[in-house]
Parts: sequence; C-alpha cells; structure tokens
Amino acid sequence: MKNFYTDSIPVSPRIQKLKDDLFAQMPQMEADRAVLLTESYRQTEGEPIITRRAKAFEHILKHIPIVIRENELIVGSNTVAPRSSQAFPEFSFEWVEDEFDTMATRTADPFYISEETKARLHEAFKYWKGKTTSELATSYMAPETLTAIEHNIFTPGNYFYNGVGHVTVCYGKILAVGYEGIIAEAEQALAKLKVSDGDYAKRSHFLNAVILSCKAVIDYAHRYAELAMAQAEECVDPERKLELVKIARNCTQVPGKPARNFYEACQSFWFIQQLLQLESSGHSISPGRFDQYMYPYFEKDLKEGKITREKAQELMDCIWVKLNDLNKARDAASAEGFAGYSLFQNLCAGGQDEEGRDVTNDLSFMCVEASMHVGLPQPSLSARVWNGTPHEFLIKCAELTRTGIGLPAYYNDEVIIPSLVSRGLTMADARDYNIIGCVEPQKSAKTEGWHDAAFYNMCRPLELVFSNGMENGVMVGIPTGDVTQMKTFEEFFDAYKKQSEYLIGLLVNADNAIDVAHAERCPLPFLSSMIEDCIGRGKSVQEGGAIYNFTGPQGFGIANMTDSLWAIKKLVYDEKKVSMAEFKRALECNYGQGISEEEAKNITAGIVQGLIEKGETVTEAQIGAVYGMVAQQCCSPEEKQRYEQLLQMIDEVPKYGNDIEEVDAFAREVAYTYSKPLETFKNPRGGIFQAGLYPVSANVPLGAQTGATPDGRLAHTPVADGVSPTSGKDTHGPTAACNSVSRLDHYIASNGTLFNQKFHPSALSGRRGLDNFVSLIRAYFDQKGSHVQFNVVSRETLLDAQKHPENYKTLVVRVAGYSALFTSLSKSLQDDIIKRTQHVFQ
Repeated sequence: MKNFYTDSIPVSPRIQKLKDDLFAQMPQMEADRAVLLTESYRQTEGEPIITRRAKAFEHILKHIPIVIRENELIVGSNTVAPRSSQAFPEFSFEWVEDEFDTMATRTADPFYISEETKARLHEAFKYWKGKTTSELATSYMAPETLTAIEHNIFTPGNYFYNGVGHVTVCYGKILAVGYEGIIAEAEQALAKLKVSDGDYAKRSHFLNAVILSCKAVIDYAHRYAELAMAQAEECVDPERKLELVKIARNCTQVPGKPARNFYEACQSFWFIQQLLQLESSGHSISPGRFDQYMYPYFEKDLKEGKITREKAQELMDCIWVKLNDLNKARDAASAEGFAGYSLFQNLCAGGQDEEGRDVTNDLSFMCVEASMHVGLPQPSLSARVWNGTPHEFLIKCAELTRTGIGLPAYYNDEVIIPSLVSRGLTMADARDYNIIGCVEPQKSAKTEGWHDAAFYNMCRPLELVFSNGMENGVMVGIPTGDVTQMKTFEEFFDAYKKQSEYLIGLLVNADNAIDVAHAERCPLPFLSSMIEDCIGRGKSVQEGGAIYNFTGPQGFGIANMTDSLWAIKKLVYDEKKVSMAEFKRALECNYGQGISEEEAKNITAGIVQGLIEKGETVTEAQIGAVYGMVAQQCCSPEEKQRYEQLLQMIDEVPKYGNDIEEVDAFAREVAYTYSKPLETFKNPRGGIFQAGLYPVSANVPLGAQTGATPDGRLAHTPVADGVSPTSGKDTHGPTAACNSVSRLDHYIASNGTLFNQKFHPSALSGRRGLDNFVSLIRAYFDQKGSHVQFNVVSRETLLDAQKHPENYKTLVVRVAGYSALFTSLSKSLQDDIIKRTQHVFQ
C-alpha cells in the first residue's frame, strides 16, 4: 500500500511576501527584448533564418536586464517589473503602436507603458514593417478566407499575431543531462552529416543553432550566479546571505549540468519554463507531469535527510508564485478573449504510467497543496483521473476545488488515452499524456499540436443559412437557398452542414497559411532542442521536426446550435406553430429588440464608409441596398408582441443539458458537423487536423459579434461555452447536465472538450460534501465524459465583487480552461460567469 502524503503543511511567510510584491502595481510593457532582437536582426541580414533566430536569442540573453526579487529562492525573470511583458515584433507589432495610448485603460488586461518605452518600441518597430509572420501569413491566405475572418466567422488570431507555444518539452531529460547533454547530442548528429548530403545545409544550420541557443542559456544562468554572489557580498542579513550563496551555486550548476538534488531540479525547471517564453510569445507552455519528473529528486533527498517536506513544499510554492510572474500582452480584442492575464501553463498531477499503473505520489498531493498555499491562477492545475486513482487524492483535489479558485480541472484517462491512440500515438505515449493550455491532451516532448489554432463560432453558419450566404451585401458563405422554401428539416439541416463545411475549409486555409509563415520566419531552435525528434531529423518543430504533428482549432456554441436547430425542427416542421418566414423575421429584428431607423442609418453609414476606405466605389443603388438589409432589423410594436410569444414557445421546447436522450443524441450530431469534416484535412507539417470543443473565454466577445439565434438567444450576447449547456437552461440539476454532456462523442474531439459547472459553496461543505462531489466526477467519467471543471462561489459574492472590486483583489474564479482573478476580467465576462447555472446536491 502506498504511503501517500495527506497532511497539510503550513504556508511559509515568504510566500505571502512574494505574492504581495507580485501584485503591488499594474503590469508594464518593457522594450528590452524588442530592442535587442532588432539589433541582432540588423546585424545578421542575409544569413539563414534559423541562424538569425539563434543569434538573436543569444544576444537577448547576453544583454537583457536581470533581477533577483526580494525573498526569492527560485530566480529568473523575463522583465524587470513583476508580471510585466516584453514585446515580440517578429510576429506582429502594429497593434502595439495603435494601442500605446489605450493599453493602460482598456477593460481587459491593461498594461502601463511609459513614454520612454513607447519611444524605444517605436524606434525598434520601424525595422519590422513587411517582415512579420502575420504579414506573410496574410499574403498566403485566399481572398475568401480573409473575407470570412473579416466577418467574424472564425478567428485564427492566436498564432496570427503571436508565437505558437502550446507545448510541453522534455523537462525530465534536461534535469537529467543538462543543456550540456543536449549540446553533445546535437554535436554528435552534426558529426554524422556529410557535406554532400542533399539536406546538409538545412540540417547543419539547424544543429548549430541548437548548440548556440543552449550555450546561451547556460551563460544566462551564469549571469544570475554572478548577480546572486554580488548581492550576497553586500547583504547584511546572514540568513539571506546564505540563501543568495545557495542561489549562486544552483545557477552555476543548472541548467547547464544535471540537477543533483531537488532544489537544483526546481531551479533548472524554472529556467526552462521562463526562457521558452522569452524565445517566443507563444503561451500555454505547460509544465506537464511535474509530479513525475521531479519525484526522483524529492524522494532521494527525503530518504537521505537532505530536505524536509516543509522545505520542499516552500520551493514548490515559490515556483507556483513565479509561474504568475510570467505575463503576455495581447491586442485589445484578443485580451477580451483571453481575459485574466492568463498564460495557461497547465501542470498535471496523478494518472498512469506508460504501462498503465497508477503513479499518484507524494508530489501529486504537494502540487495540490501548493495551489492551496499560493491561491493564484497559475499554474492551471489538472488532475488525471481513472479507475485506479486513489480516493484520498480526489478528496485532496476536492478540498482545493472547495476554496473556489477553480482548480484543479479533472480529466478522464479512460477517454483521453484511446482518443490519442486513434490519432496515431502509441499506447505508451498516450498513457503518458499531459494537458496543454486549457483542455488539450498531448504527449510531452514529442508533439507540435498547434492546439487553440482558431476559434470557430458554430452559430455563424446558421446565420448564413438564413441569409443565403450573404452578409451586409457581401457573399461570405455559399448560396444554400431560400430558407422559407425548405420543405423539410433535413433540407434545412443539410444547408447548415454545407455552409459549415465550406467555412471550415477556409479556417483550414487560414491555419495552414499561418503555419507556413511561422516555419519560414520564426523557427525556434531552443524549443526544438527539447522536442523529439528535431535533432534527429535536423529540423525545427515549425518545419515538422516533432514525432506527432497536429492542428487543433476549436468549435464552440454546441448548446446554442442544438437548442436552435431543435427549436426549428419542433416549432416549424413538426408542430407547425411558426412559419420559417416568421422565424427569419424574428431573428432579423432580434426578437423585437430591433434597432431604430436612426440607428439603421448610422449603421449603413459605417458600412459604406468601410467600403470607401477599402478603395471601392459605392453607388446610390448599393447604399440603398445596404440600408434595406440593415432596416430589416427595425421592428414594429405589433411584431414585438408577437415575438414575446415566440420566445415563450422557444422556452418550452426541451433543451440540451437536462438528460433528455432525444435532444442529447441530436447534440451529438450537431457536434459532428464540426468535428468530422475537420479531421479530413492535413497541415503543412504532415499532420492532421483534430477538433476541440472549447472556447477559452472567446464565447463572450465572439458572441458580441453574432446575431440572434433560434434558441431565443438575443443578438450580441454570449454564446454557450464549450460543451456546457446554455446558462440557465440546465434546470434538472448537475447530474442531469453531466448525463447530457457525456452523450457527446468525446473521443472524436481529441483536441479536448470543456465542461463548466458551478456549485454553491454549501454543496461541498464537510466530508460528506466532498464525497458527493467526488462521486459526481466518478459517475460522469464512468459515462465517458472527458473533462469537467468547477466554480465554487456564490452568486452573491460575485455580484458584490463587481460592485466593490477593492475588497476582492485575490478572488480567483474559473473562467474557461483556466482560472483568473475575477476583478481583472471585463464586465461582460464577469456577467457570463455570474449567469452560469448554480447547482447544489439534492
């Protein structure tokens, strides 16, 4: 019987001090990386891009300012100011300049920018016009793809404007061999090459870039060793002096050489995690199975009496705080979709090993304890669950959930492992999966998954069915016929499928264009040094060097689409209570919430002005046609009364999320309209596309760009998140909602599904509440649900936090596939969380 660690350890006073310092001021934009990157690029014009990337990384690490924050035991920061962000102009830059004067005051994720920083960035940005990945990607996209993006059918903005990230590297290997070991591996591969080889030029430059990047990291760590020793010599506090000397010794040893103990392993891990996010602006760089690769160092030190549990817990707590020090500035629109300053650094605990044995250990419990101690959004802790998971581990996880910070999220090995095998992973690799970012599974150190590649709004094709492919006078979709002439529901549903398949093809075109642009302009040699089999293949992950290659865009709005199509089926075709013409008219004028004539004129003027700015000639007839379409949204008093009755009829139609097998079976078919067509496509790296069904928090801003839907949802309001039922429509309790969600095909959505639930705190009170909660998770997973996460907070608390944010500075909630400080979220996103159905156990 395993001797699991279950007793809580008191939190160290140091941790509270580190947290206080972290949140003492607004995050800032800093210019050092952008300036240094530009300096290097100017000096390496004409050299191979992989060489330029490595030399730029070296130049940055050699000259970027470094700091050791007060009370730190784990060191390494990408910025001078806590929780701040560097700029990454090689991916995109124009949005930064456009938002110089608004970034500090915007509603989601503001950043302060000093006048000096603005000037330095402005000067650096001059070099990058025409050289970014985003500009190259745009040039590769088909015109109809750009039209679809412009009309908000989908958004590939994640990698369009940023690095990719969404990866877990070989942390365990680096701890074991150090970067000196990686350098030796690259040198051996280089020695085997012949100058006469057809791919010698590409391979040799890649391997030399790996060597240069790894040496730069070792030198960077030595800069910290020197800084720590310099501070130790001036330090008058004897206890802190000893800490600084120890930090210096650690940074001299790791990450260049193998870690010899748990403290060195912690420091080595942190340099890897930190510097991956300095090489590129990609987020969701996830620590993966921390409790597995760190455990041998902990176990050895504990047995030899070299460390206590309390000291090991403090070191882990320090890492948890550091994970919240990393930050990323996004454009205003993207900030709304990723609100909460989140970097989605997903860290897993529990689960199986490659042979299918449970490997929950002491560190698994201590990971949960660290999240309890620190109480911050990062890391995004995930618990792997299967039949062999110890009950007490789930109780420990439930205790963390009960704190209300939305951690951990729970994942079902019994669904995820076979779904990965179906995508080509070996059984051993699939059993060793970890979660990336929000909810996306992959095998660490072997995968370039391109998770989160785009957001696909499943409601938008339905709008185009009603408009026969047109929007504001532009053909955005394809002609699928006049809906008022469709005789059967099957004909109507088929029109939706055709619209969606066409638009999914455009999404694929956008993702592949961006994929190619990253390979050509921003290959990442440091990241690639830690992914199999880049060194063996002699190519970066961006060029297909990984063992497993995928692209995973995600669809959302399943609940809206299920309830919408079901309402059409029942009210129009089965019961014939409403004509299709009346339904179409109701959607045009937003169920009687339509616009005034003055608003119609203003909207028309805006559309016309946009066409003129594009250089198009606009005739009086065209203006009249645009106004005619916009004016359809105007609504008479008589219509308003009729539409109130229609909304009542819609409300009485059965809804997804209430354990109604007929509706839930249809929801499964609705999900297939996205997941099945997508998996027929391939990406430039030789991999396939795989569907995810989750929105991050984009269901709120993208819902704001979506018209009314036949489920009674009003225009410009949030779309349902992930595979969750529409807020307020799951009226039969949490078990019924779980039963409905479990009937979806979670296996085909191998890029992850996301299921949100919200409980009143009283539901988890006492040991009985925890046992009931664990039983709910077990029952849902027994029915082959894939993922579930929880908010445990009362509606009253959230409403009060909206009114008095100064009293709730540390209130953390679950947003989507991540947690965030509630007061840092936009009001629209706060409202969406408040609106979610609140459950109790009956």
